[in-house]
Formats: sequence, structure tokens, C-alpha cells
Amino acid sequence: MDKRLPEVAEQLLLIERELRALGWWDATSPDESALSSPEPFCVDTLDFAQWLQWIFLPRMKIILEQDLPLPNASGILEMAEMVYAGRQAEARLLQQHLARFDQLIAEAR
Repeated sequence: MDKRLPEVAEQLLLIERELRALGWWDATSPDESALSSPEPFCVDTLDFAQWLQWIFLPRMKIILEQDLPLPNASGILEMAEMVYAGRQAEARLLQQHLARFDQLIAEAR
């Protein structure tokens, strides 16, 4: 078992909790075409918080539940910094959680 899994799971919960605290958690899913965008982070169909909620978190949950290998790299913080450049104070805690996720993924097993 990958020693990072418990902390990765904790970071995912913290990311979800912060999205909810910020009011950026949607009650209803976007339509299937929005979720199927071929663009990175679905930038043409979803805002970043929606991508986190509807694409990133569910995919990571599957990886953890099925004991699949973690990704080899992650650059989610960089995207978040671009998206929330004008809202740094508001998104500070979310970005901290995403930064820790990126660090965990970058660590050797």
C-alpha cells in the first residue's frame, strides 16, 4: 500500500470541506456534455470549483477506493492560482489544501 494514501484521502476531504465553506459546492451536477469536455480542467464548460467537485474529487475517490496507483504528477495548485488570482484571500485555504495535495503526489513512494 502506498504510504501517502491516508494523507491524500485527508486532503481530498479538506478540499471538499473548503469548497462547501466557500459556497462553491453545487447541489446539482452539470450536464454530461459539460463533464465530457476534452479541454484540460474542462475550462470551456466548467468553472474550476465545478471541475474540482465533479471531475477531480470523484476520480481521486475511485483511485483510493480501488487501490489504483496515484498520479505521477499534479499541477492543480498552479491552475488554482491562475483562476483565483483576484481572490487570493478568499481562496487561500483551498489553495493550501491543493498545494499539499500536489506535494503528496510529488513525493516518492
